Amino acid sequence: MKEAVIWMHDISLYEKKIIKDKEFPVQMFTNHIKKPGVYFASHWHEHIELHYVLEGKGTFNCNQKPYTLEAGNLLIINSNVLHEGICHTKKLEALVLIFEMSDFSKELANFNVIFEPLIAADEKIRDMMLAIHQEEQEKQVGYKMALKGKIYELITYLLRHYVVEQLSDKEKIKRSQNQQRLNTVTRYIQENYSEPITVKTLADLIHLSEFRFCHLFKESMGQSPLSFINEVRLKKAHLLLEQKEMTVAEVASYVGFQDYNNFGRLFRKYYGYTPSSVWNR
Repeated sequence: MKEAVIWMHDISLYEKKIIKDKEFPVQMFTNHIKKPGVYFASHWHEHIELHYVLEGKGTFNCNQKPYTLEAGNLLIINSNVLHEGICHTKKLEALVLIFEMSDFSKELANFNVIFEPLIAADEKIRDMMLAIHQEEQEKQVGYKMALKGKIYELITYLLRHYVVEQLSDKEKIKRSQNQQRLNTVTRYIQENYSEPITVKTLADLIHLSEFRFCHLFKESMGQSPLSFINEVRLKKAHLLLEQKEMTVAEVASYVGFQDYNNFGRLFRKYYGYTPSSVWNR
């Protein structure tokens, strides 16, 4: 078997956001995606992240729950939520805003709110997002001040119309701590996916019983530990198949699948096509 080379760019799912501009504490950009497929891998952070689709269509998985978006839709990714973006069209453009609520208002941050993830067909949202996008594109004198005012207006509107839950301080801290603990687990899976991995091994990493661990993992990640392990293995397998340096059977064995038929079945269910079709492209 040839030695496999896989870039381990996704060992940690935690992404630390540092926004240095104190006068304009927002990371803002427009995504220009030009081909279908995953355009940002699963990760999480404490910041709130907004995606407003300007053109095209995609799916965003938030804690493994899929939300399909098209032009005019706004996705709100609440803090400490695992998220991944997938483009379905040849072109996808989305305006992205990333910020911490406390940077705009300590009062509002203390509410610890959870926003509704998907907003569609709201003309007020559309008008505000397009105005923000135009201001960001033109960058006229005083544009940061203008943008900050528009974002205040947007946040206020979301708080008044699209809050689905309010967390206590204790609940908010617990959510963050759980993600930190599970990051230890997901890092271990990423580093050891080719070896047998048991639920007990993962539970022992963060000093929980198997029952409590499985409950916490499913609650936070939206899927079982086994499902997540298989997902990691399938993604690694896809990368290896694209390299065409190993046979399909060798790839299945390398990424940790002992049953070749099970590998083929899971691969097709996850990607919608067979492993051999990737190798033969």
